[in-house]
Amino acid sequence: QKKGYSSTALFSKTKPLSVSYGIDIEEHDNEGRVITAEYENFFLVNVYVPNSGQKLVRLDYRRTWNSAFLEFCQSLDKKKPVIVAGDLNVAHNEIDLANPKNNKRNSGFTAEEREDFTTWLDSGFVDSFRSFYPEKTGAYTFWTYMGGARKKNVGWRIDYFVTSERLMGDVAASEIREKVWGSDHCPIMLLLANPRITEGSPKTTESGCKENITEGKDNLNEGKSEEDSSETKENSRL
Repeated sequence: QKKGYSSTALFSKTKPLSVSYGIDIEEHDNEGRVITAEYENFFLVNVYVPNSGQKLVRLDYRRTWNSAFLEFCQSLDKKKPVIVAGDLNVAHNEIDLANPKNNKRNSGFTAEEREDFTTWLDSGFVDSFRSFYPEKTGAYTFWTYMGGARKKNVGWRIDYFVTSERLMGDVAASEIREKVWGSDHCPIMLLLANPRITEGSPKTTESGCKENITEGKDNLNEGKSEEDSSETKENSRL
């Protein structure tokens, strides 16, 4: 309803069984933040989580949204595994941003936002990147345009693939493509190895990851939400 403010998009080489928009709660469905595509063996949920804003003016709303979105994902998970892809607007732990001490009361790193994400992960879901790289530092997906942050790698990891726990056995890789420029975020990639999931025969690449022959390495599982500049400016995130 508010054009140019926030949105998500989904491009797929495989036609979904169905596509839905929002989470079926009116107060949360007027900003274009969620697209859900159902495939034979999983749901793919593309999401752009609300920013808590300057001086945390939307933190209360953000927490209400977090709770409602978790319930939505849980309802899908009862039917088949879920892959959530997008800008979740939270750096979960201190390892997930360059300057944690200076940002503890800034949007995206408040105790409340981090606690909500922990609750999500304690509810049968997995941060796929940390599953593969639990101790990796300097791994970020967002850098403010200010102060040459990207060249200095002063960033935040706020873009995720979160999956149902029972799907992780089919995940071959979860990667950050930090060398790809184009906005203040970079792409992230999830690669599914199981032919039952990806509808083709996997093969091993030079990097050791498996890729799908039929649909290509990027497949439908590579995704990134575009963050609108109006919300980016709300928080310099240095």
